[in-house]
Amino acid sequence: MTSASTQTTPTAGGGSEVELLIGGMTCASCAARVEKKLNRMDGVSATVNYATEKARITVADGVQVADLIATVVKTGYTAEEPAPPEPEPAGIPDTAQQDPELGALRHRLLVSALLAAPVVLLAMVPALQFDNWQWLSLTLAAPVVVWGGLPFHRAAWTNARHGAATMDTLVSVGTLAAFGWSLWALFFGDAGMTGMHDEFRLTVSRADGASTIYLEVAAGVVALILLGRFLEARSKRRAGAALRALMELGAKDVAVLRDGREVRIPVASLSVGDRFVVRPGEKIATDGTVVEGVSAVDASMLTGESVPVDVAPGDTVTGATVNAGGRLVVEATRVGSDTQLARMAKLVEDAQSGKAEVQRLADRISAVFVPVVMLIALGTFGVWLGVTGDVVAAFTAAVAVLIIACPCALGLATPTALMVGTGRGAQLGILIKGPEVLESTRRVDTVVLDKTGTVTTGHMTLQDVYAAEGEDVERVLRLGGALEHASEHPVARAVAAGAEERVGALPPVEHFENVPGRGVRGYVEGVEVAVGRLFERLPEDLSRAREKAESGGRTAVVVGWDGRARGVLAVADAIKETSAEAVRELRGLGLTPVLLTGDNRTVAEAVAQAVGIDEVIAEVLPEDKVDVVRRLQREGRTVAMVGDGVNDAAALATADLGLAMGTGTDAAIEAGDLTLVRGDLRVAGDAIRLSRRTLATIKGNLVWAFGYNVAALPLAAAGLLNPMIAGAAMAFSSVFVVTNSLRLRRFR
Repeated sequence: MTSASTQTTPTAGGGSEVELLIGGMTCASCAARVEKKLNRMDGVSATVNYATEKARITVADGVQVADLIATVVKTGYTAEEPAPPEPEPAGIPDTAQQDPELGALRHRLLVSALLAAPVVLLAMVPALQFDNWQWLSLTLAAPVVVWGGLPFHRAAWTNARHGAATMDTLVSVGTLAAFGWSLWALFFGDAGMTGMHDEFRLTVSRADGASTIYLEVAAGVVALILLGRFLEARSKRRAGAALRALMELGAKDVAVLRDGREVRIPVASLSVGDRFVVRPGEKIATDGTVVEGVSAVDASMLTGESVPVDVAPGDTVTGATVNAGGRLVVEATRVGSDTQLARMAKLVEDAQSGKAEVQRLADRISAVFVPVVMLIALGTFGVWLGVTGDVVAAFTAAVAVLIIACPCALGLATPTALMVGTGRGAQLGILIKGPEVLESTRRVDTVVLDKTGTVTTGHMTLQDVYAAEGEDVERVLRLGGALEHASEHPVARAVAAGAEERVGALPPVEHFENVPGRGVRGYVEGVEVAVGRLFERLPEDLSRAREKAESGGRTAVVVGWDGRARGVLAVADAIKETSAEAVRELRGLGLTPVLLTGDNRTVAEAVAQAVGIDEVIAEVLPEDKVDVVRRLQREGRTVAMVGDGVNDAAALATADLGLAMGTGTDAAIEAGDLTLVRGDLRVAGDAIRLSRRTLATIKGNLVWAFGYNVAALPLAAAGLLNPMIAGAAMAFSSVFVVTNSLRLRRFR
C-alpha cells in the first residue's frame, strides 16, 4: 500500500491547502468514499482523484492534518505524514522493476495467469478432460482465487467492515461464489466423481447443479482482472510521465563563482544573487540574468520552440534550458519553487489533480452503482430461479451480472485523459490550469486579442526611412540616429537601434538638449541636428511621407539640420511574423477575433488589417478592458481573452477563458486559465485544439464506459454471457479507456 505525503500551502481564502497521497484505493468508488468522508468534516473541502491517487483538500484555520489522516484511516485507507523527501536519482522510473507496487502486481499476475491457463483450457476443451481432471483444476485454481484475488478480497472485507461496497466487492463476491459452488459440487455433489466431463458454454443453460463446477470462472476472472489492473497501473504511469519528465528537466548541480573560483554545488543550495557559470552544452541551473558572455539558448524542452534564442548581458534566461553556444555567467534571480520550471510543474500537477464537471457526474454514479448492481444480481438470481427453477442457471446469471458490472472504466475515463492531455500540453509549452478549463474551450466563440505584446512584439522598431529630394538616406539615418541615441524615449531608442543596425556605429553628440513635448536637438559631425516637431514647414514630399506613415498607424519622426527638414523616420510596434497565421487558425476553429487596444483607432485598424481582423475596439483605458469583455458577454458571446500585461490580468480573469502569454507578467499568468509559454500567438490555437481534443477524449471514454455497462448488464441478467467472458470484457473496457487516452500523446 502507498503511504501518504502531505504538502501544505496557504490559499487566498485564509485557510490552507493540503495535499495527501492516499494509499489502498483500488477503484473510483474508493475515491468517492474517501472524498465523501473528508467533505463531511467541518471546514474541509476535498477532491480525491483515483488516477493520481491524491486528495487535494482546502481546510479552514484550526483543522489539523492529523484529523484529516485519521478520517482517511477510519474509512479503511492509508494516509501517513511523509518521511523527509530524499533526492531522486536522475532518470524517469517507468518500469515495474523501478516501481515496487507495479512489480508486485506483475508478479501476482504472472503466477495467477500460469496457474489459471490450464484450468481454463481443461474446462473449454472437453477432449483434454482426462479422469479426475477436475481435482487438478481445483489444485491450480485454489491459489489463484485465494492468493491471486487477495487484493480484491482484502479490499472488499475492509469496505464491508465500514458498511460500504466497491468494485472489489463485486469481483470478490463473484469469484468466491463461483469457487464456493465448485467446492460444494466437488465434495458434496457428483462433480468429484471419476470420469466427470464438463461442457464450456458462452451462455447460461440448464445443467445439474451438483455436477457443475465454475473453477475456470473463478480462476479466469481473477487472472483477467489482474491483467486489466496491471495494464491500467502501467498506463497510469505512462500518462503521468510528462509531468515526471518536466520535474526531471532541471540541472542537478551548478558551478558557482566564489571569490573568483568555480565551486560545484547542488542546485538546491543556490541562492538569489549567486553568479554561476554555464558552459556550452550545459543546462542553465535556474532562472537568472546574463551578466557575461553571448550565446544561443535552446528552450525547446520548455516552450516547444525549436529555434535557439540569442542572449547577451542583460537578457533573462530560464532554468532547465540548454546553453547551445558560448560560455555564460548568469546571476540567479529565482530559485527553488519560484522558478518557471517549478511553477509549470505545479500548474500541470494542479490540473491533473482537479476534476472536470463530467468527472463529478461519473463519481456520483460510481458511488451508487455498486449497491444497485448487488440488488440487480440478487434480483437476477430470484427471477431465474422463479421462472426456470434451475439453481445453476440462476447462479450463473447472477455471477455474470456481478462481474460484468465493475465500472472501473468509469473511474478512469476522465483522469487518464486529463493526465495525458495536460502532460502533452506541458511538452508543447501549453499549461492548462484546471480541468474545468476544458469545458470553457468547447463553448468559446469570440477571442479578444490584446494588441501590444500579443499580436505585436511590444517593442517599437524603425520601419521606414524617407529622405527629402536630393538628400542621402544614410546621412539622414546616421545624424538622426546619433541624436536619438542620447535620448531615453522609447521611440528614440527604436530610431537609434534601427540606425545602428543599418549604418553601423553612430557618431557622438555634443550640446544635447531635450525640448519637452517637441523633440531633441544637438550637434553631430559639426552640424546642428533636430529631431521631432521642431520644424515649422515640411517640403511637400516629406509632408506626403509623414501622412502616409501616420495613416498606416506608424509614428512619424522628422529629422533635419541647419534649420531645414531633411527626412522622415517611421516607427511602429512591429507585428509578430506569426500573428496573421495565428488569426487564420483561430478563425478555422470557429472563433471570431476581436482586436483590443489602448492605441488610437488609426494604428489599431492598420494592425487589424495586416493580420486579418475585422472587429477593432480601440482607445480603451487599461481599467476599461474588463468592461469590454463584460459587454461582449452581455451580447451573448462566450469570450476568450489573450493578453500578457498587468493591465490584462483583470480582463483575463473576467473572460470565460483566459489565455496568458508566458512571456508576459506574473499577474497575467496568474489570472489566465491557459498559459502559453512561448510568445507565439499560434500556440493559442494549439491550446484550444488540445483542450477540445482532451475534452472529446474524456466524453468518448465516458460514452464507452456508460454504454458498455448499460448494454452488458441486461445481457448478463438475460443469461447471454458466461461469467468468464464477462470478466474478460470488463477488463478490456478499462484497458480500452486508458489506451484511448494515451492517443493524446500523439497530439501535434
